[in-house]
Amino acid sequence: MKKLGSLILGVLIGALATYYFCSTCETSTQIAIVAPKGLITPEEARTLDQAFNSRHALISDSIVMRPDNRSSWWSLKDMRDYLNYAENESKELGYTMNGVRVYLGAYPTDREVGYTTMFLVPTGVENISQGNSTLFNMLPPGGGDIPGGGLNGGQPGMPPPANYPQ
Repeated sequence: MKKLGSLILGVLIGALATYYFCSTCETSTQIAIVAPKGLITPEEARTLDQAFNSRHALISDSIVMRPDNRSSWWSLKDMRDYLNYAENESKELGYTMNGVRVYLGAYPTDREVGYTTMFLVPTGVENISQGNSTLFNMLPPGGGDIPGGGLNGGQPGMPPPANYPQ
């Protein structure tokens, strides 16, 4: 009987301690908003945009011979849908997605009048069995490109050669 009384007393003390300590715990389902690394100010964005002007002029004036695209735009829905799609596709291909790389590209001149475009490609690392050494994999930071589908089709700037901000 003494052991049963000690057990009941222990359960009660444990329940009270749990209630006391966990009643102050945050039970909200809010997501913590954390500023990502690499944030820049609008002034820094203008500086980067203006530093690109000479390169952009070289391409537009010498190669394309007309004003070329300077930016791409995707809706938040398209971005979220793509990230979910790419992460799922990466898992199916045996990779762990850990980022996205943005590439500059250009449409062939017989399509879309040769405008510059930007496209996204998922990056990550291949899921390998235990026992393999990953020390010798020379991957870029964030992992290599995952051989799945990328995302293009962002809307060009309006007008296409418009500088930051639009």
